[in-house]
Amino acid sequence: MQDIDQSDDIPRDGSTPPERPLAPQPDKWTPPQWRHRHALSGGEREAEGKGDLHATTDRMAHASLGRLTGGVSPIAIMQAFSDWTWHLSISPGKQAQLIEEMGHEMSRLWGFLPHSMNEEECKPCVEPLPHDDRFAGEEWQKWPYNVFSQSFLLTQQWWNRASTGVDGVDPHHEDIVKFTIRQLLDGFAPTNSPLTNPNVARRTLETGGRNFIDGYMHFLEDARRMMMHEPPVGAETFRPGETVAVTPGKVIYRNRLMELIQYSPTTDTVKSEPLLVIPAWIMKYYILDLSPHNSLVRWLVAQGYTVLMVSWKNPDAEDRDLGMEDYRKLGIMEALEVVNAVVPDRKIHGVGYCLGGTLLSIAAAAMARDGDERLASLTLFASETDFEEAGELELFIDESQVSFLQDLMWHQGYLDKWQMRGTFVFLRSNDLLWSAFVKSYLMGETLPMFDLMAWSTDSTRMTYRMHSEYLERLYLENALAKGDYFVDDFSVVLSDIKVPIFAVGTRTDHIAPWKSVYKIHLLTDTNVTFTLTSGGHNAGVISEPGKRKHVYQIADKHADASYVAPETWHEKVPERQGSWWPEWHRWLLEHSSGETPPPPMGAAETGHTPLEDAPGHYVLQQ
Repeated sequence: MQDIDQSDDIPRDGSTPPERPLAPQPDKWTPPQWRHRHALSGGEREAEGKGDLHATTDRMAHASLGRLTGGVSPIAIMQAFSDWTWHLSISPGKQAQLIEEMGHEMSRLWGFLPHSMNEEECKPCVEPLPHDDRFAGEEWQKWPYNVFSQSFLLTQQWWNRASTGVDGVDPHHEDIVKFTIRQLLDGFAPTNSPLTNPNVARRTLETGGRNFIDGYMHFLEDARRMMMHEPPVGAETFRPGETVAVTPGKVIYRNRLMELIQYSPTTDTVKSEPLLVIPAWIMKYYILDLSPHNSLVRWLVAQGYTVLMVSWKNPDAEDRDLGMEDYRKLGIMEALEVVNAVVPDRKIHGVGYCLGGTLLSIAAAAMARDGDERLASLTLFASETDFEEAGELELFIDESQVSFLQDLMWHQGYLDKWQMRGTFVFLRSNDLLWSAFVKSYLMGETLPMFDLMAWSTDSTRMTYRMHSEYLERLYLENALAKGDYFVDDFSVVLSDIKVPIFAVGTRTDHIAPWKSVYKIHLLTDTNVTFTLTSGGHNAGVISEPGKRKHVYQIADKHADASYVAPETWHEKVPERQGSWWPEWHRWLLEHSSGETPPPPMGAAETGHTPLEDAPGHYVLQQ
């Protein structure tokens, strides 16, 4: 692996630092009356609601409105546009600039029009934004469709300038305005109309208009499935335990929040240290055990690892009071106890994905603080520990939005999976919404379905308390990065983690931007191996060997090395072709202590006997 020379300017003698006193946990982390509300039983909570009629009425009103808006606070949107509008109204210089730019854009378009019918002489007056391939086809270069596309792109460019750079506007409000305007413009893009899309026009001539009939039938079926909360067409063929999540194993433990799956060995010997994988509970675990050809679990087992996987329960209203600490204790800590029983006297490689990696980092820091040395290493897939620059998800997270969302979850007891999916769709509306709209409803095509796409529709709910704590403490307050996060009434600091870390970021991640994931270098004082791979939040992680289209960069940073900025890292670390999985395998070998015979399935002497075959019961919950 590439090792960047990063010598530290501050000498370290290896001596033990003085013990840091740990402050007891204050109550400030909770929303108003939070601890009191959640200490009540259901009947007591109802009685309290009757005693506080005004607050309950507000929450009910917000919850009802939230179901109509998909959980998005209309007040947050209005605040952003009000901020932008008022500051623009008192900025005559910015107004004059926009008027001048409008005239300039119009003159560019008028200069383009005389040449638009001559393909050889016609050169575009504006280029699409990076990764925008809506107008890349040959048909879009011909008149009149080149005029439609150029007009749209110039309009898009002007509105981008109008929504940014207004002096005095709060940066978060500016991001909301720019995002909202972009969504509105994308809805009116010429690609989305049969009158201005050459591909739709050609398809209509070829089929005699049959494409619109097929598209209407697709629309009716999609509408029915949406109303019934059913997965999209074709997703039902990818059922866990039948076509996906088929790696052999046993459920060896179950509590009210998770099942623990131990996978059957396929080699004569296994690495001494087992792997405990903690996936995110916002989606089903089998993203890591998809089809046999791209299953990370199956691949790890084939390399001789003992793999154990947490499969989270899909919570319902009865689980409303389960919080982050419950997920840590019932999920990670109880899973560690079971793994210790299955493979006694061995350290464990902890592996976390997305939110599961964030929680695993919290647990690892608490374990290090308390002198618990059961972890051999830490691997984090697309997991944030610093949420200061959390990407486009920040658009949906501010005080107004979180308060609005809490009232919606307060009424339901959870955040519904369909409400969450809508947020992710709008973050990538061109890819997930409008391109599907054109292909299915205008072109009349049947959208393809594959394992990763089917998995992405099989999401889970988020409990009221956990999601509120997650949004408030991690996103709004960034408490973990600031050393202000508490476990068992005492603070946890990621710099306490001394085991080596393997962190993976993905280049086009909208959920955990790689530069945010990269900040693990700043927060820890241990050896960090960072890998940046092509793809997004999911496709970048599922990078099975054999596909040369994948590229990645990888480099080590020793504990005593100085920090290198992510831009410099990206520029200097060479790019490699292929999958990063073998690199991780080699890294794990460096931190393993040999091989042993495979352990038994479960641990009968401690009562952890196999309960049922993998994938278990929780993953099938809807």
